[in-house]
Amino acid sequence: MTAHWKIVAWPAALALLLWVLTRAGGIDPERLAGLEPDPDNGEWAFHAGGCASCHGADLAGGLEMDTPFGVFRVPNISPHPEAGIGDWETVDFANAMLRGSSADGSHYYPAFPYASYARMKLQDVVDLKAWLDSYPPNARQVADHELAFPWNLRRGLGLWKRRYLDAAPVAAIAEESAEIERGRYLVEALGHCGECHTPRDRLGGPEHSQWLAGATSPEGEGRVPNITPHEDGLADWSAKDIAYYLKTGFTPDFDTVGGSMVKVQENMALLPDSDRAAIAAYLKAVPARPDPAGASP
Repeated sequence: MTAHWKIVAWPAALALLLWVLTRAGGIDPERLAGLEPDPDNGEWAFHAGGCASCHGADLAGGLEMDTPFGVFRVPNISPHPEAGIGDWETVDFANAMLRGSSADGSHYYPAFPYASYARMKLQDVVDLKAWLDSYPPNARQVADHELAFPWNLRRGLGLWKRRYLDAAPVAAIAEESAEIERGRYLVEALGHCGECHTPRDRLGGPEHSQWLAGATSPEGEGRVPNITPHEDGLADWSAKDIAYYLKTGFTPDFDTVGGSMVKVQENMALLPDSDRAAIAAYLKAVPARPDPAGASP
């Protein structure tokens, strides 16, 4: 090979490698075979996942999130065939939830918490799609995100996913139980609690070494509290205190839930008592970690 062709070949090979490394992936459609949708369980997954908190009670989206990376706008997920996801097959929905990949093969930004939803059971994903399909279609059109370079290059998210998209359990817990494992699923997967309560690095990836230890608000202002059993967090709260807070919005010192947690608590109140108890058991079992910014307010 001549020097001229080497000069041409190396950039071409690098471009091909980057194309392969950054392409959007999807699940094997065969994994869906035999999974019958259960809309009733889908309703439970809808509340546990807090879908209405961002997408709205009508699923029409439109919420704007002003972050250090730019403005993200929450999409319409109603079954409208043009404005929403009405023309999606179940496999398209599963790819969005578990792989962060759209029906057209592009990457979603992790403002959509698929890095947590990746831990969901496939049956729950199928059931959730069935529940969403039962809603009236909404024709609301939502504008695209407004992001500066280089964050506006979706293709690069393929590398982000290779670094951060991992369906493995996060917290190492010394003494497991069926209740704690149920709580793990609700916190680490469906409830995506770590998306706000865990610090992020400069690329927006979760710092699992400080799991649930408190973080700057995703919108850049304010502080999301530590919810580990550290003295900076929930050390003084019993499991019953946590479960009661999730059900009623009242803290042990008779304060009330506030800020963006209001909608989260409203969703948690719709779950069975056993689920709230499982969440509480998990939060009391995770490793206690200090708040990176000092004691939570």
